[in-house]
Amino acid sequence: MSDGKAQGKELEAPAPLGSLVDYQEGSVVSRTLVKNRSGSVTLFAFDRGQAISEHTVPYEALVMVLDGSGEFTVGGKKHVVTTGSVLLMPASVPHAVTAPSRFKMALTMLKEDSGDRS
Repeated sequence: MSDGKAQGKELEAPAPLGSLVDYQEGSVVSRTLVKNRSGSVTLFAFDRGQAISEHTVPYEALVMVLDGSGEFTVGGKKHVVTTGSVLLMPASVPHAVTAPSRFKMALTMLKEDSGDRS
């Protein structure tokens, strides 16, 4: 994966999310927009046939597909997520992503606030 920052695009508000990361042949391109102790927002552009193998993270992850459609396997169950749709992946549940065709997504990682006393 490469960091989209190398593409020379600066984040300007407002900006269409899909325009902030470009497809690259044979690659998964990523660009982190925000990262702090609460979580992160990262954009991804998957070329056809690319994938991220099964893994787990200790945070909830909200995926929004910005262009095309991607196949997500969460806890052994497959989901096809299309443009404009979202999928919430629970913390610590194995998941993987494949691209049957090119697609772009925004991934928001939501870290638990250990100081939350509500």
